[in-house]
Amino acid sequence: MYYLGVDLGTSSIKVLLADENGRILGHASQSYPLFFPAENHAEQNPDDWYNGLIDCLAELNDRYDLTQVDGVSFSGQMHGLVLLDRDDLVIRPAILWNDNRTTRECAHLNQAIGREKLVEWTGNIAFTGFTAPKILWVKNNEPENFNRIARIMLPKDYLIYKMSDVFASDVSDCSGTLYFDVAGGRWSQPILEILGISQDQLPQVYQSYEVVGTVSPTFAAKTGLPPTARVVAGGGDQAVGAVGTGTVGDGRMSISLGTSGVVFVSSARYNRIESGALHSFCHADGRYHMMGVMLSAAGSNDWWVRSILRETDYAQTDAGAASAEADGLFFLPYLTGERSPINDPLARGCFFGMTAAHTRDDMSRAVLEGINFGLLDCYLAMKEAGASAKFARVIGGGAKSPTWLQMLSDILGLELRTINTAEGGGLGAIILAMTGCGRFATVEAGCAALIKDVDRYQPNMAENARYAAKFHRFKQLYGAVKGLFQ
Repeated sequence: MYYLGVDLGTSSIKVLLADENGRILGHASQSYPLFFPAENHAEQNPDDWYNGLIDCLAELNDRYDLTQVDGVSFSGQMHGLVLLDRDDLVIRPAILWNDNRTTRECAHLNQAIGREKLVEWTGNIAFTGFTAPKILWVKNNEPENFNRIARIMLPKDYLIYKMSDVFASDVSDCSGTLYFDVAGGRWSQPILEILGISQDQLPQVYQSYEVVGTVSPTFAAKTGLPPTARVVAGGGDQAVGAVGTGTVGDGRMSISLGTSGVVFVSSARYNRIESGALHSFCHADGRYHMMGVMLSAAGSNDWWVRSILRETDYAQTDAGAASAEADGLFFLPYLTGERSPINDPLARGCFFGMTAAHTRDDMSRAVLEGINFGLLDCYLAMKEAGASAKFARVIGGGAKSPTWLQMLSDILGLELRTINTAEGGGLGAIILAMTGCGRFATVEAGCAALIKDVDRYQPNMAENARYAAKFHRFKQLYGAVKGLFQ
């Protein structure tokens, strides 16, 4: 038997194929365009995702017998708004997670409902990336499209619908809509009324490891998948990526050093974050998680190395940073604003404290320190909310840098571990598919079987004390210049 994990990203879709033991045998991927039709707008054509999926399956079908597929599940880019009419036609391009057109709608929701009520009803406050403000934007700016809406879905749910004819979603992805009651695991009726939509327009919600249906005869004939193959709900990319690192159960932590940075903690209980400094979502393992999101983590380092230094050798830049001091030099990593924990879309990046004695290596080190201070800000907010972990597993491009990982371990005062896979969301989706089909009794059992630690980084507590003093100045710096960003 085979199992498929579909990873629907912003720039490409990737499909992994694994055997009955979870061993990845092959993969296929397809890229697609991202459109920016106006300032702060980011859109994609949902059928580009679908066509990419079809092409990936065709490529895999040339190498493997897809009639042996037992189950398929998904990891999907979150928050995107996909609208279908009564004929199941896409009404307009999908508005994506990184679209920032909804500043006014977010302000309206935060003011009209109140941040406290929003947190009470949905577990979160309004951000431009979330789905509810996008619906409000369509209502306010495209009333003819709003009036055509028959189905409202998230990106991966469009693929589920095309694959199975089942209108379904899952708790982890729905948690990022701002019209889902995270604590209750159901749609938030008060928010739906404010948006002017009904539950009839929304999918049935499942746990991420639950079977929602089987492959439709039409999709089976088109792809070579058997109509008996089970379709498992899957989840949002952060939750499923966390499954792919084994961050499930109670009190497990992972840190993603991708373009954005994510500090993720799984929890057996729901934690309402009254301040809105962190996201509190349903997890793909049937429990909950808290998440701090830093908008430009490796993205800040990429900007520095590629755009400013015009380098391509990250190892050489890391080596220079490792030997440097960055004494008195600071970097604020807010190149695209910041989400957690400061929630300041107007924040911007800057270097501070430069002297004629500072070198490019000092600046390279300051960039890494600034990114890590941003992650520390999220980590401390997690601890303040009651989270604790003995170690964190680290993934993403930054996890390839020993210099970065040791510095991060020192700054956090926490053991960091790398793992035996870089597949993240795709592997997490395979674990969910195998759990839904009964190959694993629980998501945790699947993680224990397939995910192993590789390298460990222990914190130098003398360095931790030195960094604590510098972090205090980092926070003072942001407070001092915040008003200049307005």
